[in-house]
Amino acid sequence: MSRVGKKPITIPKGVGVEQGGLCIKVSGPLGTLQMDCHPRIKVKIDGSAEKVVVENERPEVHQDRQLHGTTRALIANMVTGVSKGFEKKMEIYGTGCSVKEQGGKLVFQVGFCHPVQKPVPKGIKVTIEAGATRGDDVPAKFTISGIDKSLVGQFAADVRKIRPPEPYKGKGIRYAGEYVRRKVGKAFTSGAI
Repeated sequence: MSRVGKKPITIPKGVGVEQGGLCIKVSGPLGTLQMDCHPRIKVKIDGSAEKVVVENERPEVHQDRQLHGTTRALIANMVTGVSKGFEKKMEIYGTGCSVKEQGGKLVFQVGFCHPVQKPVPKGIKVTIEAGATRGDDVPAKFTISGIDKSLVGQFAADVRKIRPPEPYKGKGIRYAGEYVRRKVGKAFTSGAI
């Protein structure tokens, strides 16, 4: 049995979970999400106890155990997403680097000779706290938020991929709180050879 899969999902107030065949639909104050479950995994919605239970009828099959835990985690993420939402905080380090939102796109100045544009997907909201860096120590900050955890995470990863942090000065786009392993630069020796 999957330890994750056995845990029941508590449905918070204001969130509704509906099942139509293999389709699970979760609606809440922030929006609506839906997902198709695998036919080998059974999902039971207990309306009176306000819980969702995911069951695996064949725990001896390896793939069914994997699907059991994954299905439970995906449904739990949908419930959290429509009630609280998800967010990723991002930072840009480097002198002269900046970010701004323009016509549904994020426009980055991150050390290239041209600005880099990244279209913001539907269902994602970007909030810019500090649009430009001040020196090498004060970063530009922005937050990516939405109700779909996988969409928020994928968009944040795509944004980071534009200019990942380099190891010498740490310039580039990174997650807030991300540790960047630094390398020592060239050491010049004094005196004649």
